[in-house]
Amino acid sequence: MRKLMECVPNFSEGRDAVLVEQIIDEARKVEGIIILDYSSDKDHNRTVLTMIGSPEQIKEAAINTARKAAELIDMSKHEGAHPRMGATDVIPFAPVANVTIDECIEVAKEVAAEIGSWGIPVYLYEDSATSPERTNLAKVRKGQYEGFFDKIKEEEWKPDFGPQEMNEKSGCTAVGARVPLVAFNINLDTANVEIADKIAKTVRHIGGGLRYVKAIGLKLEERNQTQVSMNLVNYEKSAVYQAFEMVKMEARRYGVNVVGSEVIGTVPMKALIDVAEYYLQVENFSMDQILEKRLLDEQ
Repeated sequence: MRKLMECVPNFSEGRDAVLVEQIIDEARKVEGIIILDYSSDKDHNRTVLTMIGSPEQIKEAAINTARKAAELIDMSKHEGAHPRMGATDVIPFAPVANVTIDECIEVAKEVAAEIGSWGIPVYLYEDSATSPERTNLAKVRKGQYEGFFDKIKEEEWKPDFGPQEMNEKSGCTAVGARVPLVAFNINLDTANVEIADKIAKTVRHIGGGLRYVKAIGLKLEERNQTQVSMNLVNYEKSAVYQAFEMVKMEARRYGVNVVGSEVIGTVPMKALIDVAEYYLQVENFSMDQILEKRLLDEQ
């Protein structure tokens, strides 16, 4: 059976559509790569690409897109709401079919070594982290691009690959291996980013909230709204509906309403089925009751 691995690189460009297409084209050129989704956000000034393929195909596509991003994106001029530290900010690999997390770790290390050879500092994170302090991406990225010029000089933040000196144009990159996550954002009808930030701090694990949720508050300038931007790193143990309800509950404390939500990139089917099952109060539901799944299983 075919081996399938997912890669979801995040690039620090979401406003120049022509530039974004040039980066995505580097993935399209790799035979066998399937681009599942890519989306850009002008407020975040960020593009998220989701692609799958064999480990070798994914490795090639990840390297090629990162190389093009390094060529086209100048981090010294970058502005955006989303935390970032590099032109290619993060490159996570995840198993999809007939691939182990160890294989994802191996590909992550090979990609990280290649990017490091270009003079770009690279940090391994999540399951590929070389120390417990580097497991959490938020901790790795703390200080962002501007703060890394000093942070990188500290011995504890010596890169896993590449020079111990910040690359002014391309910044630095985090490369990792992890199980599939759900990138889930909730928009609020307030322009006060302090409220969104307080809600995010309550919802996320390090603030005493949901165990497998990471969250930050962001300003959506074009909408004059704010957003609680979340990563659910284990949607089976911290479900989408739990995160949604907790944000709604916390928002009410401040007289704020939820006005919409969005999923960035692809999402495991079970994550959304769990939401439907919860809100519809469906009893004894089975994934085998989903028509499309049964048809696929029969092929």
